Amino acid sequence: MALTFRGGVHPDDKKELTRKKAFETIPAPATVVIPMLMHIGQPCQPLVAKGNKVKLGQKIGESTAPISAPIHSSVSGTVVAVEPRLHPNGNMVMSVVIENDFNDTLDESVRPHGSVESLSADELIRIIREAGIVGLGGAAFPTHAKIQSGLGKVDTLIINCAECEPYITSGHRTMLERPEEIIGGIRVLMKIYRLDSAIIAIESNKLDAVRVLEKALPQKSSQIKIKVLKTKYPQGAEKQLIYTVTGREVPPGQLPAAVGCAVFNQDTCAAIHNAVTTGMPLVTRGVTVSGSAIANPKNIICRIGTPLSELAAAAGGYREEPFKLIMGGPMMGVALTDVEIPVIKNTNAFLAFSQYEDVYSEHPTCIRCGRCVKVCPMNLLPIYMHMYYQKDMFDELEKLNVSDCIECGCCSYTCPGRLFLTQTFRVAKARLRKRALESKKEAN
Repeated sequence: MALTFRGGVHPDDKKELTRKKAFETIPAPATVVIPMLMHIGQPCQPLVAKGNKVKLGQKIGESTAPISAPIHSSVSGTVVAVEPRLHPNGNMVMSVVIENDFNDTLDESVRPHGSVESLSADELIRIIREAGIVGLGGAAFPTHAKIQSGLGKVDTLIINCAECEPYITSGHRTMLERPEEIIGGIRVLMKIYRLDSAIIAIESNKLDAVRVLEKALPQKSSQIKIKVLKTKYPQGAEKQLIYTVTGREVPPGQLPAAVGCAVFNQDTCAAIHNAVTTGMPLVTRGVTVSGSAIANPKNIICRIGTPLSELAAAAGGYREEPFKLIMGGPMMGVALTDVEIPVIKNTNAFLAFSQYEDVYSEHPTCIRCGRCVKVCPMNLLPIYMHMYYQKDMFDELEKLNVSDCIECGCCSYTCPGRLFLTQTFRVAKARLRKRALESKKEAN
């Protein structure tokens, strides 16, 4: 029987639109816009100025903060601006704008680092950091920092190949087309953590990927095991995945390392392998371009900094005027206001939806059905959390562990009253963080 967790939902995944579409690499654009914030943590400071010549793979952004990741040029060419540009998060973020010379002249720093066996754990972590690798499953936490936080604590390495969000198949295609790179990255992580085994966790709707990865593993390998999970959303959420695979529950407010686990997704593993074996930093991204308004949904490999408008054009444009654009999946993605926003490191999908899919309600009303409680994978009480937020009862919100909400959208998806539950909890968490910061300042 396939493994699973409590709660969750079973949306129509719409993956059939692109699951059999192999990656197509589109040409680099004439101009790339590369934000200095493409990760959780402190933004980078630009290392280049207007008029500078840059090369492909050259580091153009850096920060000394422990939670940050360097940023590199995805083309060779000339810096034409260093200025704030619109970011997927809705804010204006300092960005480096590069005019492509279409020569793809490699930076001298891009070179192989040798075999994994010849490198120490510290050297491998440094390579991962210098390559600017972040979590490519959505959160974009700097990978080197995540690794370091688990050193000496982790006994179980889990590779998250669930890809449970509807529409998105870019990770699935990575499994089918680049299995050796995924396995290579897993072996790097195993060496760093000094582990002799790892678990690849895949949902049961990707059995073709299971077969491809099994074939790519060394014959009779007992080091890397594949576990097939029940297809259910959000199976790929870190805490749910850990429970499903190991039976361990990550305590509220704690990280996976607290229960001896480390979780990385398949694209992160492939990026790690490439950084070690070729020296190429993270400058490209696999993106699913799909949705009811897209003429020819497909999976695309593009340069980081490519405007989303070029992805839409590569997918045949729009079959009709879209009413909503989303970066990421329909459950946890970010709504967009401008198609000139660039692809960033954790962009795994660009979705465009037709007007007929608009389910907005002008008068959302709770009918006390309790469905949100039943489907919450974190065992929270969305119905009360929403009520307390409406009444500004933040002490009560904290007692209900609203900060443990993973913003998966299950409650909003299942709510017949169309309450803006996920958005409410996202704002509530931000306000609680602000309140805690103000209290700390007052105490000092």
